Order: sequence, then structure tokens, then C-alpha cells
Amino acid sequence: MTALDPSSLSTEQQAALGSGADFWSTKQIDGIPSLVLTDGPHGVRRQTGATDHLGLAGSEPATCFPPAAGLGQSWDPELAGLVGAALGAESRALGVDVLLGPGINIKRDPRCGRNFEYYSEDPHLSGRLAASWVRALQRNGVGASLKHFAANNTEHDRMRSSSDIAPRPLREIYLRAFQHVVQEARPWTVMCSYNRVNGTYASENHWLLTRVLRDEWGFDGAVVSDWGAVQDRVKAVAAGLDLEMPGSGPASDQAVVAAVEAGELDAGLLAGAAARAVALAAKAEAGRSLPVAAFDAETHHALARQVAAHCVALLKNDAVGDVGRSVLPLGSGQSLAVIGEFAQNPRYQGGGSSHVNPTRVDVPLDEIRALAGDKAHVTYAAGFTTDGSGDAEELRAEAALAAATAGTALVFLGLAAHQESEGFDREGIELPYEQLELLAGVVRVQPRTVVVLSHGGVLRLAPVADLAPAVLDGALLGQAGGGALADVLFGRVNPSARLTETVPVRLQDMPAYLDFPGEHGHVTYGEGLFVGYRWYDARDIEVSFPFGHGLSYTSFAYADLELEAGPEGVTASVTVTNTGEHAGREVAQFYVAKPDSAVARPPKELKGHAVVDLAPGASARLTVLLPREDLAYWDIRGERWVVEGGPYEVHAGASSRDIRATGAVEVTGDAFVLPLTLNSTLGEVMAVPGAAQILGTLMPLPQAAADNDVLGIDMAKMMASIPVCRLLSFAGGAVTVADLEKLLTQLNADRA
Repeated sequence: MTALDPSSLSTEQQAALGSGADFWSTKQIDGIPSLVLTDGPHGVRRQTGATDHLGLAGSEPATCFPPAAGLGQSWDPELAGLVGAALGAESRALGVDVLLGPGINIKRDPRCGRNFEYYSEDPHLSGRLAASWVRALQRNGVGASLKHFAANNTEHDRMRSSSDIAPRPLREIYLRAFQHVVQEARPWTVMCSYNRVNGTYASENHWLLTRVLRDEWGFDGAVVSDWGAVQDRVKAVAAGLDLEMPGSGPASDQAVVAAVEAGELDAGLLAGAAARAVALAAKAEAGRSLPVAAFDAETHHALARQVAAHCVALLKNDAVGDVGRSVLPLGSGQSLAVIGEFAQNPRYQGGGSSHVNPTRVDVPLDEIRALAGDKAHVTYAAGFTTDGSGDAEELRAEAALAAATAGTALVFLGLAAHQESEGFDREGIELPYEQLELLAGVVRVQPRTVVVLSHGGVLRLAPVADLAPAVLDGALLGQAGGGALADVLFGRVNPSARLTETVPVRLQDMPAYLDFPGEHGHVTYGEGLFVGYRWYDARDIEVSFPFGHGLSYTSFAYADLELEAGPEGVTASVTVTNTGEHAGREVAQFYVAKPDSAVARPPKELKGHAVVDLAPGASARLTVLLPREDLAYWDIRGERWVVEGGPYEVHAGASSRDIRATGAVEVTGDAFVLPLTLNSTLGEVMAVPGAAQILGTLMPLPQAAADNDVLGIDMAKMMASIPVCRLLSFAGGAVTVADLEKLLTQLNADRA
């Protein structure tokens, strides 16, 4: 493409660059090539015939890697990068320029129907995984589209609903992962969401798209709309939107041109949007110049299996019987009863726009039989159906008989595709009743029972954990999930995954229980900062399984935590030792606390983690930087990030509630002096050295002892909350506004 100055384009051409030619491509304008965008993020959903956004029409075969609900459980940025690189290769082979992903919205509430597309309830973890994915994808000459910006945490009324969030949680929870990915991975595009943010549509939100994204974070890519998210194209361009998708016909472009000609839209804003569209096209054309080859489907399937195995979380693994040996891993040659429809018809991805046409699908039952060995006796019973067909009592009886005559029962439970999907939210978090009845019947006759879970959103697992001695959480594992589950069940892969969401004991314990999914077009984020484990820790609420939880077939010990503060943040080092008999992978987690903070904070927050593979008896010294910017809170008075000075606690552990080592470190705080104004309180003014003496020359100040005896109150404390401008009414005219302004000017100058 010849370098082109977008200002040389006509207004009509500039407007045309900002809307799609059809469902998946942009317009070719005066030598500027058309681009192809398509859905991700766990596979390439390339439609070459009929097109749609809900996965209804067919698409080209592509590898279905573990969706974010599964990939997130690996806690491994390196694995996320391997997936991103493979997706880049497949995108290039299928003629895709921009892959729509990753999705990094926070899992505020497990009932959100689209949670399977998102990584975690924590911004640190989501940001690190997504940044690695984006970097790897874009190294292949394919652009990422970071989504859904922002606060798109419910499917209910998603195209109109307003996410009403206070400044601190908005910045510290819901925008923080986006900021990290934008600044560290530089995605080609950011996708704005359907919803409104504090009353303004994301596509029309100048504060979000321009002030924060571009001015504060330095984003230099293009902002693309989610498909159908634009309510008013003119307002959207003014706010910072560059590309409306899909194409909505000539009327959209004509409205932009008319607004420019009428002086209702700054021509410079349209030119800026066109310039970013041209820059995006230039990146895509450069990507097309890279070597392209048909991807090796078998190699990518093997990668999908490798990745999926590290996404399986072992939640429970108790010993059964007198031998004292845990139920897992299984040995070869055992007699097994495999029970549950998902063992034969696996649930491996979510429904909706991200639905991938897989190159193949591993069936768990087949993979279990392959690894069990020729001498093993493996039977199968459906146990239940997901469509309500069949005689439920008869199915349960058949399963119980199979379990009773086997050495171990493997019971596959979970949610079917129609029970959770893009487009709607779940009403609860229960497993279907018939599945729990099945499990109870199996356990009655077979104490050696393993539950294998498939689901995109958190389930209430208290009934499962009470019944079964072993529980494997597979979330959604992609097309190779069946083989990965077999690898973990038989110990070919030692489980290392960790939960990315807290599993509550009951629905009513959840942070957003009373404020989800909202009503009358508004969702109040009443839990504030206290999302996920932050809420359960702050309220000391018992959980079924904590954030970061995951067991192994081996054991690990932590020792010698050392902390050092520096200009870049706090460097934390800890020695992790494999104290068991099997090689294994540990995910060391570092949580930070500021008990003496001047503002409300969660008891602790994840600020770093590291993944390490260790042979039996081996040790490794792990060193992780806890970035200084991640120690900051958003100060609503100064509208800026502030790092408080003083002592910080750092906890190293295997989960948010399995802390193995704790230390303290002194951090130098930011120089942050909030100017005193007439609206500052008397207490804030009096906290400044010398203020009491100066103020005392203007008016008498309360004397605590005398006043307390007369009124029965602490007069000094009461007066401390009064803005100084209100003191004028108590001064009897002896003090003027000018007097107070002179005082404040002097105090501010002394503090500068």
C-alpha cells in the first residue's frame, strides 16, 4: 500500500473508512485495502459463506483451544502465548487480519452468561494472561481486538444497560487489566462494548475512549465497535470510535458527512479516525507480507491437548479405604465405570459468537479407554440426558449398577450448551438436580468416585464436595479436552491448574447477589472494590474453594521469603521445594496488603505470581516483581494514582487462603499534597503544621475539655468535619472569605 495522507481523502472517503463493507470486512478506499476481522478468541471462526454473529452459520475448520474459562486456570502466561501464536498462524492461513479477542472483562458474578470468554475475577491475572496472548498473536502479523471495553459484566439487556460504577472500583478493578494490556502489549485494536458506562454508551463515551484510553494510557491503535454497538455514529466518532462494525449501509456514512458539513462534528476528529483506520490497514498489509502456510491441524491439536492438561484443576483428592491412598491418579488395568453424558458428548466450548468449528474433538470415554490399557474393564452409562429425554430413574439405576461392579467410578457432570451462553445470564449456580441425584446414587454404591466437571461459569460445589472424594474441574477445555482429562486422570500429567474464581458455599454469599443483573436499564456495582475473593476475605465468609486453589499429585513447601523495595516496586523472592514423590508444577501466588491504609482496601490483593516445574526433591528460588504502579490506589480527590508510603505485607502462598509465608517491607510513598480549599475541613487544615496557630489568630477554636463537660460531646471531633468556609457563620462577621483565602494560600505555599 502506498503511504497515504488521510487528509487528502475527501470527507466522504474518510467517513467510508469508518464503517464495514459487510459483516466481517472493511471497505477498500482509494488504494487502502479492505481488512478481514473475525471472531476469536479461542479459535478462528472464519465464515466464508453465510455470515452471522451468533455462531449459527458454518465456519471453516479451526483448532478450538481452551476458552478463557479453561485457559485462565493454567495461570500460565507462557501457555497463553503459545495459544496466541497458534491462533496467529491459523488466522493468517485463513485470511484473517484481526482476530476479535482476547476478552478480559472481570468475572463480577458467576451468573454472567459470557463468563466462559473471560479469564478471571482478578485484574492482575487477566491482564498478564491477555498481554502474553496479544503479543504472540501480533508477532504473526495478525491484530488483536481487546474486548469488551468496558464494564460489560452481564448479558441481560446488554445493549442498553448502564454499568454504574464508582471511580475507584472502575479504575482499580474493571479498567486495570485493560490498562496493562494496552501499555504492555499494544493491541492493534480495542473493541468498545454494547453497554453504557455510568449512563453513556461505551461507543459514545469520550471519557473512556479518548481521555482514558488514548490520553492517559497512550493507545495509538483503532477503536472498533462490538457488532451492532453503535447507537449514534456521529456521537461515536466525536467520542473516539474509529470503526463501526458491521457495515450498516450508506446512511451511517452519510450522517457523518452531513454532521461535518453542518459543523456538528469537528472535521479534525473524523480525519483522526480515518488516519487510525489507514494505520490499521497498513499493519494488516505488512502482516500479509509474512510467509503464509496451511497450519498443521494435528500439531495444533497436540498443542491444544498439552495446554488443556494444564487447565485441569484438582479440587479434592481424598484417600478412600484402609490403604490410605488418594483416589487419583488412576492406575492402568483398573476396572472403571465411566458415567455421564459429557463423557460421550463432551462440552468443550461456549455458545455464541466465539463458537468454533473444530478440526476434531477428543471424546473423554475413548481417551480413557485408550489409557486404561488392554487389561482394564471400562463400562459406560449415560446416567442422565441434557435434553430431558429418557427415563431418569432408569438411567440412574443403570449407572449405579455399573459403578457398583467397578473399582472406581468416573462421573462426568456439568452444564450443557443451552444452559449457559452468550446472550443470557444464568438464574443460579446449581448443577441440574438430576445430576446431583445421579451422583448421590453412585457414591452410595461406590466410595471410590471421581467427579469431572465441565462448565463455563462457577457452579455451587458444596453438594459435590460433600459426596465425592475426588473432584476435577475441567471448566471448558477445547477440542482436545477429552485427551487432556485422561492424561490427568491417569497421572501422565500432574494437575497444576488453579481456580480463577471463588466458589461460594451458596448463591446468597456472592458480592453482587443483590445487584445482578440490574433493573430498568441500570446495574449498580454496590460491592465496589470487593469483587470475588476480596469480598469473601473482607467479610470472612467461608467458601467451598478459594480463588487460586488447586491440588497436585505431589506437595510443595515454601521458605525464606525475602522482600526488597525499589523504584520499580517490591521484589519478592521465595524458595519452593517439591516435597512429594512426583514431578509437578506449582503456581506461587503473591498477595499484598496495606493494613494501615488511609482508604478502604481489600484485606489482600494478588499482585504477582510465578509458575515453576520441579522434580521430586528439587527446589527453585522464585523472584517476582510486584510493580509499584500495582500498589497504588485511585485517589478520587486528585483523580490520580497514589502509592501510599509505609509498611506493606506480602503473602506468598498456594491460594488466596493457603498462605505459606508472610513478610513486611517499607515502601516510599508518592509525594501527593492535596491543595487546601475553602471546602477543606477544619480537621484537614489543622493537620498542617502551624495551621492551628495561624487560624487561632482569626477566631477562637474549640477547647475540648471545657466544651465536652458542657455539651456532653467531643467538640473538637465534631468541628473537625466542618468545611472551613462554614466557620464564617460561627465567627460573627469577624472573619471574611478573603481572610480564609489568604490563610489557605499561605498554608499551601508552605507545603509546596
